[in-house]
Amino acid sequence: MGSGQVTDWQGKNVTVAGLGVSGIPAAKVLHGLGAQVTVVNDGDDERARAQAAELQGLGITVRLGDGDSLPEGTELIVTAPGWKPDKPLFQAAEKAGVPVWGDVELAWRLRGHDGRKPAPWLAVTGTNGKTTTVQMLASILRAAGLRTAAVGNIGVSLLDAVLGEETYDVLAVELSSYQLHWAPSLRAHSAAVLNLAPDHLDWHGSMEAYAADKGRIYEGNQVACVYNAADKATEDLVRAADVEEGCRAVGFTLGTPAPSQLGVVDGLLVDRAFVENRQKNAQELAEVADIDPPAPHNIANALAAAALARAFGVPAAAVREGLRAFTPDAHRIAHVADIDGVAYVDDSKATNTHAAQASLASYESIVWIAGGLAKGATFDELVAGAAERLRGVVLIGADRALIREALARHAPEVPVVDLDRTDTGAMLQAVQEAKRLAGAGDTVLLAPACASMDMFANYNQRGDAFAEAVRELGGR
Repeated sequence: MGSGQVTDWQGKNVTVAGLGVSGIPAAKVLHGLGAQVTVVNDGDDERARAQAAELQGLGITVRLGDGDSLPEGTELIVTAPGWKPDKPLFQAAEKAGVPVWGDVELAWRLRGHDGRKPAPWLAVTGTNGKTTTVQMLASILRAAGLRTAAVGNIGVSLLDAVLGEETYDVLAVELSSYQLHWAPSLRAHSAAVLNLAPDHLDWHGSMEAYAADKGRIYEGNQVACVYNAADKATEDLVRAADVEEGCRAVGFTLGTPAPSQLGVVDGLLVDRAFVENRQKNAQELAEVADIDPPAPHNIANALAAAALARAFGVPAAAVREGLRAFTPDAHRIAHVADIDGVAYVDDSKATNTHAAQASLASYESIVWIAGGLAKGATFDELVAGAAERLRGVVLIGADRALIREALARHAPEVPVVDLDRTDTGAMLQAVQEAKRLAGAGDTVLLAPACASMDMFANYNQRGDAFAEAVRELGGR
């Protein structure tokens, strides 16, 4: 099973690694194509047993509590993206010469399987901003009258998009580093890497490996490799990529764009990449005021989305219309309320230091609520860069001591409240303490710089707890 399309799945022995949002659809699709499917899963809890029963009812073999052994006769493994490359299952597969694909690779290989013309992929990755950028891109494409969907790591299955009844002109695809690691033959129409900062290093093993997996998104690009002019690492990935003849490097910047870039001039988003005579000409695309919210990192997201849309031939008017129609998801710099002259902002999605850095840079005077699971992160650079903006800090979560120590080193004058509790009710106390530290004109900002699973099911629940605490505060 090399890099070409697989046309006959009948009787092929395929192992699907992992039950869940990608494994179950993959198992069903492969079974429907005639493959002999075995699903292996580490867990053997009540939920896994219920999922297994459903698949077994279809005739799919499921092995619970044994995700490390390679089933005899396996010709291909299709893995959930989160399974680490050093897992014994994959080591056994490598030794046996068995290829490993992710669900993205499977979807890519199945494009056109039913005879339909495959929709091109406009792909987005980066440490932060992926979901927002892909949603902006889909909004712009829809404004241009194109049939599209935002799919991939955003939570909408690529398999559904590729094999479902609905047909598309183009897909806006969000891809994580995990997904890209397991997608060796992916070749996008155009792609963007928004930014690079240390994240998921426990999974990838090193920053170099993490960056290399992100850079896979540029391989074989046809029209444009979009990079962040303020983040040299993204441009380096473009230079290292093997692309199709004629594919161009297109940058985006919050400053005045050079030729072959998109940027900002006097409150306008302008294009100097997809215009005639780009040495002298520029095309107005939209106003900064068309972006919600107009925080610097969100403007960057809009420019990246616009660049991909323009690479696909979308007219300037559709860029403006699409950005105006876009509404951001919850928990992304969401303004919750103003109470006694203090703004309360929920950016619970800021689950790593890079995202929190962008969030903190959006406000002048901040009482910062931070903490959670650090995932191996360090906080000195983040705290040092934000120190002048901090009026106070409230720390929550299991790894809050790491942030407290960075504050002691780089912002010793800033008052810090350290909440020694990890129950969900800690958020109400955190908001109460933040109110005590804040004054008129300040912003109380939940930008944890950490994952949420020590206290909450996910960042959504954490953000909801913050918003509920703010509402309770306002009612008093």
